[in-house]
Amino acid sequence: MKSTLRFPADGGTVECLYTEAIDLQKLGPLQITRATDIRFCGPNQQWQVHEAGTDRVLFSNPSRSECLAWELHNLQPRSNS
Repeated sequence: MKSTLRFPADGGTVECLYTEAIDLQKLGPLQITRATDIRFCGPNQQWQVHEAGTDRVLFSNPSRSECLAWELHNLQPRSNS
């Protein structure tokens, strides 16, 4: 996976999929907000990817690993090239 970090022109918030590939703590204090939450839904026996802070289901699957893979694929920064 190629690591990319883009800074907005206004110098404000950087949005990225966080990994340890780039040591962001070297830039200063971090404030991290998750984009999604992965929760298990007992009634349908599936893992669900929820938009953080909401009950909106973005993806569901019996496999938590598939939900993690969905996050990784769908939350990657889009290439401008």
